[in-house]
Amino acid sequence: MRIETERLLLREFESTDWQAMLAYWNDERYQRFYEEPKDQEAAVRELLDRFVVSQTEEPRRMWQLAITDPRSGRLIGNCGIRVKNPVHREANTGWELDPNVWGHGYATEAARAILGFGFGELGMHRVWAECNAENVRSVRVMERLGMRREAHFRKHQWFRGRWWDTLIYAILDHEWSGGRE
Repeated sequence: MRIETERLLLREFESTDWQAMLAYWNDERYQRFYEEPKDQEAAVRELLDRFVVSQTEEPRRMWQLAITDPRSGRLIGNCGIRVKNPVHREANTGWELDPNVWGHGYATEAARAILGFGFGELGMHRVWAECNAENVRSVRVMERLGMRREAHFRKHQWFRGRWWDTLIYAILDHEWSGGRE
């Protein structure tokens, strides 16, 4: 599967993508909002293997795509949609980017494309996303997409020696307009 946007190419992951993913996972700016695994390389390889295996599952319920720069072919992140309840047509979404490309609107562009796929081709009724409450960049992306905050879980996750709050945002099919206001 491939989704082309104005500036990006979202494509299926390949097993060789782990090195590019590991490079941004190792950046302390990226790691700020995540519990750091003991073995970063093993964690990235395991996650990437799950992404590749999901491409052949029937029925397919996860589309986690590599975000690439089509001019250079460089992997700059990933985004996806995961069907959580096919009967209720509910899915969650998420994205991550190499911190070296933050601030250029790529997360919004990729997330808009994956939501369009979710509401269009997959026929989802509701799509939700979760983020660390201090991750203001992700909050802004969700708000730009027209998602609404539904929950604020106080002191919800323990890592890096402290409790962190979590936010849940969601959007319904009849609210989706391509993420533009």
